[in-house]
Amino acid sequence: MAKDNKKITEEMIKITGEQNVLFSENELIAYSTDSTNIYNPDEVADVIVFPENKNQVSNIMKYAYENCIPVVPRAAGTSVCGACLPKKGGIVIDFARMNKIIEINKDNLYCIVEPGVIVENLQKEVEKYDLFYPPDPSNLKVSMIGGSIGLSSGGPHTFKYGSTKDYIIDLEVVLSDGRIMNTGSSCAKDVTGYNMTQLFVGSEGTLGIVTKAIIRLIPKPEVKRVMFAYFDSLEDTSITVNDIISNLITPSVIDLLDKNTLNTIENFYPSGILKDKEAALLIEIDGFKSDIDKQYEKIIEICKKNNSSYIQTASTKEEEERIWISRRSSFGATAKLAPNVVTEDVVVPRENIVTLVKGIKEICSRYNLKTCIMGHIGDGNIHPNIALDLRNPVEFDNFQKAKTELFELALSLNGRLSGEHGIGCEKSYFIDKALDSVNLSYMKQIKKLFDPKNILNPDKIF
Repeated sequence: MAKDNKKITEEMIKITGEQNVLFSENELIAYSTDSTNIYNPDEVADVIVFPENKNQVSNIMKYAYENCIPVVPRAAGTSVCGACLPKKGGIVIDFARMNKIIEINKDNLYCIVEPGVIVENLQKEVEKYDLFYPPDPSNLKVSMIGGSIGLSSGGPHTFKYGSTKDYIIDLEVVLSDGRIMNTGSSCAKDVTGYNMTQLFVGSEGTLGIVTKAIIRLIPKPEVKRVMFAYFDSLEDTSITVNDIISNLITPSVIDLLDKNTLNTIENFYPSGILKDKEAALLIEIDGFKSDIDKQYEKIIEICKKNNSSYIQTASTKEEEERIWISRRSSFGATAKLAPNVVTEDVVVPRENIVTLVKGIKEICSRYNLKTCIMGHIGDGNIHPNIALDLRNPVEFDNFQKAKTELFELALSLNGRLSGEHGIGCEKSYFIDKALDSVNLSYMKQIKKLFDPKNILNPDKIF
């Protein structure tokens, strides 16, 4: 791999202009980390570049390809699996300046965006047209569309509406040699050849670099209602979820928060959440005004039947906003417990949720790790937020052992390593245990086909 930093920097300045290139030591270190809290002094970028259009990205890749230089695409840097760490140095491409919403097409229900668009900003813009973009990762205030595509992010609304993969219908992608490819179309239906779009969604920047996306939109629900239902046992929460679904109700959100999470977020952002309950379900329903009361009354009936000890319902937009701020602050709140927080992400069939959560509690207790467990119980996706000091060698070793056992537990319950955070470098050592050898072999062949020199985000996934 080429390591002439000065020459690489000079070439990047030629392509994008000096104002779009960072190369000081402190800047390189800052852009060589992400939300995994991992920093390795031997794995630092050679240069950071902020392209402003696809042609600049293409020229960067042409230069990198000719000189066999690693390239790491970076969005907001909020990855919790090490997906944007420069494991082999090289060029980090940050998309903060490619942040335009190019078009919102209400008649055809799509929008065209650049990868640096913030997810929350997109949601607010399309709502002005009474449209809805449902994927909403917890960090949606900073999360960028490009990163969401790279990891196929989900969020609380996935249970009813699906994740990022369900809304991407066309991508403009710069390949490893600088060629530009379009994967789909703006048509609502398209089976013209292989579905290349979905090949890139969730590929973590290992196959190509997204420079534009056409995103499917849906009509905005007329009304919504949010509530907290508290329980004294995990089993009752699981039964409640199944009963709600059995009664032909599909909540837009149905999330689980354990006792530690309830205590931690209430201490961090006081909003009236009860702290003495074993668990709570955050339930949101949406739809037409004429139907919402019927759904709400049935859910209340089901919760009470299954021993819900208390139910809080937001009666104003302000109360609703407080509930959502509390829910989305779980990561930040856990950071008050220790210098570092590591968020894990495993998914199992819904019937195995209780076993998974209890198993996680037991594992973390055995390794003396502070853990707040929450997640999307509707689709079986659980996130333990583990608070620790990564500088402490004992705590770090305990975490590594606990993480391995957590993955083993999820796989033993017919689960997977990730529901929405991706694999990155943090789970790559476990990938051969999660995928059969034939599947993994073809994935590696696809990687080699698209990236023969292994310069696109190397050492990720595999």
